[in-house]
Amino acid sequence: MLIRRRLVYTPVTMQHLDLTQTAPLTFGDDGTIRITGLRVTLDSIVHAFQHGATAEQIQDSFPSLTLREIYGAIAYYLERQEQVDVYLQAQTQAAEETRRAIESRQNSTVLRERIRARRMQDAKASEAV
Repeated sequence: MLIRRRLVYTPVTMQHLDLTQTAPLTFGDDGTIRITGLRVTLDSIVHAFQHGATAEQIQDSFPSLTLREIYGAIAYYLERQEQVDVYLQAQTQAAEETRRAIESRQNSTVLRERIRARRMQDAKASEAV
């Protein structure tokens, strides 16, 4: 005689499972969202994901991340895509403003002249060979 047993899950037996999930993300003092305890930003993970990278490929680029952290960040992005896209756009704009401010404070004339002189030396050396 063959006895078949089947596990049946009822609401009573499933009560011990917590169905909420927390993303492994933290806001930094500068407003940047990072993986909790690490310097890796949500921006980095989302940009890689948007360019077709798998979680494993992202982990190759950021070996300090666990797959759970990567999948958690991707899930957070997918659940709040519009909000995260607005955040990413603000981050890009802030980075551009910072770049412009740094460039405006630097006098790059001397550096450019040194680069031009070096290129001319390299070109003359190539012609001599």
